[in-house]
Amino acid sequence: MLLARHLPAELSLSQTQAVRIAATDRLYIPDLVVLPEAAMADPGTEVAADEALLVVEITSSRRNADTDRAFTRRGYAHGPVPLYLLVDRWAKPRASVTLFSEPRDGDYTRDVRVPFGEKITLPAPFGLDVDPAGFPPGQ
Repeated sequence: MLLARHLPAELSLSQTQAVRIAATDRLYIPDLVVLPEAAMADPGTEVAADEALLVVEITSSRRNADTDRAFTRRGYAHGPVPLYLLVDRWAKPRASVTLFSEPRDGDYTRDVRVPFGEKITLPAPFGLDVDPAGFPPGQ
């Protein structure tokens, strides 16, 4: 993913990092999480959600898409994780990417949604455009 190649040196990307939401006492394992290098945990351990700068979820099936759109979104907002990027291969009328930001009171107050084929901009400290063209839409 483009994100891995353009992270500032002090940030790390993980595909297996467990994230604990203290407010709900729930554990999430996002598809991707970006953390400060100093916050990265040993494999098999968890980090506090408020350490994460960005979490990414990719809907893997029509069956679990609503979970990522609502339940998971609110969980990360309780974290509070500042940025939640949802790659929604099952969105209607077409696959899309949504960047949720500004968590407050258990949900995000801002979101930007673009269909596959358009880029979405991640704000600082990332400062890059993500092109979801590499993600196939759901069948």
